[in-house]
Amino acid sequence: SDKIEDELEMTTVCHRPEGLEQLEAQTNFTRRELQVLYRGFKNECPSGVVNEETFKQIYAQFFPHGDASMYAHYLFNAFDTAQNGSVKFEDFVMALSILLRGTVHEKLRWTFNLYDINKDGYINKEEMMDIVKAIYDMMGKYTYPVLKEDAPRQHVEVFFQKMDKNKDGVVTLDEFIESCQE
Repeated sequence: SDKIEDELEMTTVCHRPEGLEQLEAQTNFTRRELQVLYRGFKNECPSGVVNEETFKQIYAQFFPHGDASMYAHYLFNAFDTAQNGSVKFEDFVMALSILLRGTVHEKLRWTFNLYDINKDGYINKEEMMDIVKAIYDMMGKYTYPVLKEDAPRQHVEVFFQKMDKNKDGVVTLDEFIESCQE
């Protein structure tokens, strides 16, 4: 029955040639890679879309010693480009294409968008603090060396000293890209 399901899955994919050809043109994946990714996506998310809860469950498996829910929340929002509470295969594969095979510039732009929680075009210290705390939570209590309580705040201060070129308290996309490329 696996073979039949595989064939059905492939015909389902092949029956969406416009979608496939369009994705092949828009991403850095081959047709075959897109088919494999689609099969994996449908396996995890039979409905064809991922909601935030599913995303958190998938992410939690990768970080069993920590609490990945907050970081998964921010990551989900970065994948959810339409900001409608669900991630379709297209959204997923576009982001994956950037993260795995994008240019440095594309990857930095995507990461900036992840950190810019309220999507106002700037990263402020609160947003950075929220992300850094989420990363520390996700890594869990078993990190080595053991982290001090104020480690996230220090992390953010160092980040801003490096990134906030004009010292106006926020980091723009240009400042972010320039600093990272240095």
